[in-house]
Amino acid sequence: MSYVNTLRTFVRVCDLGSMSAAGRDQRVSPAVVSARVAELEKHLGVRLFNRTTRSLQPTEQGRIFYKGALRILAAIEEAEAEVAEVSRKPRGSIHVAAPLGIGKRLIAPLIPEFNDLYPEIDVRLRLSDRKLDVTAEGLDVIFMLGDLEDSNLRLRPIADCRRVLCASPDYVTRHGMPMSGEDLVTGGHNCLLLRFPGAREFVWTLQTPTGPRRYEVQGSFESDDGDVLTAWALAGRGIALKPAFEIAEHLRSGALVVVAEAVPPLDVQLACLYPHKRLQDPKSRLFMDFMVPACKKALGEILEQIPAAAPT
Repeated sequence: MSYVNTLRTFVRVCDLGSMSAAGRDQRVSPAVVSARVAELEKHLGVRLFNRTTRSLQPTEQGRIFYKGALRILAAIEEAEAEVAEVSRKPRGSIHVAAPLGIGKRLIAPLIPEFNDLYPEIDVRLRLSDRKLDVTAEGLDVIFMLGDLEDSNLRLRPIADCRRVLCASPDYVTRHGMPMSGEDLVTGGHNCLLLRFPGAREFVWTLQTPTGPRRYEVQGSFESDDGDVLTAWALAGRGIALKPAFEIAEHLRSGALVVVAEAVPPLDVQLACLYPHKRLQDPKSRLFMDFMVPACKKALGEILEQIPAAAPT
């Protein structure tokens, strides 16, 4: 399997553009990555990368070999999947990603139970609120809140999640209770913004009596971490748009209250995304088969904790 590992390392160097990054991804040292690439170049008799102090780019031969290596690895993965399907003993690693709020509250607590059922499957979980590139980052399953934009991915729905606008009681006392979308835009309110490349949370779509309407909200606080926005809301710094399940404990304790209840945010879909493959890896399928109903159950249990007076 050493040659297969060498191919996988080479592909990840091409994808990530760095031997150090490829080493972290493959859980080996940069020296091991460099040695594997050098071994491959010696075997092929060509240089696969042009190296400078600032960049690492594949040569023409490297680009050609990259395409062939992808086909070889795909064939090996399909063969392994077929064997695992027959043996009913799936094994190996799956790379999973999720936004911070979902990952901490729903996904991470369920992984030990999944591991009890399938101890030979190694789940590598990454949490990030930024948009991830499935191919470049070698991901098998992504959990997301929102709509599918990449047609190269398949979507498996989990549940529709209700969202709320929330603030601390102290903030409401000092700045007043917003009642409409117009109040948020022109009423002097500070909206806490989740903002990163590709994010749309600075435009809030609210359900008004005349239908959904987009509001371009403004605020002096922004972050790419949803939990940071929650912390700012708890500190009385502004109004946050949050999935209700992420702040259930704070709504229950009264540390946060729902504002602008007449114009709630639209629900958002919680779903799994996975790359389209001719033969889907049974590890990923087993993981999603377990996670979809488990997430639904966990989500329901969290939302049941929210007081009836607050939207769930």
